[in-house]
Amino acid sequence: MSLYTKATVTDEQRTELHDALSLTGAEISINYLPTGMAVPFAHSHKENEEIYTVIKGRGFLIIDGEQVDLSVGDWVRVSPEAKRQFSASRYSDVRYICIQVKENSLNKYCTDDAIPEK
Repeated sequence: MSLYTKATVTDEQRTELHDALSLTGAEISINYLPTGMAVPFAHSHKENEEIYTVIKGRGFLIIDGEQVDLSVGDWVRVSPEAKRQFSASRYSDVRYICIQVKENSLNKYCTDDAIPEK
């Protein structure tokens, strides 16, 4: 039995990695919106926070009515209860990653969770 899973991402409009990588603690999607287009719905969550980052182009999030402009290298975390909707800029398409995890579930990270080899 292998202790890792590998997936290849292509230029699809949306790629969800939870099935492709057999994820058990996070949902990760890679998304593309053409210039001027938006995700067709606003939404919130019951338990999961979302982390967004732009990897190509420009876009923005509407979070509880406030516009947050985003470009390559920007990261933003959105609380579960906040209503959000992602859009591409009027002047640029956008490719972005969305990571969804249960809020307050991170107990240990980096060196606190690592087991050094002897």
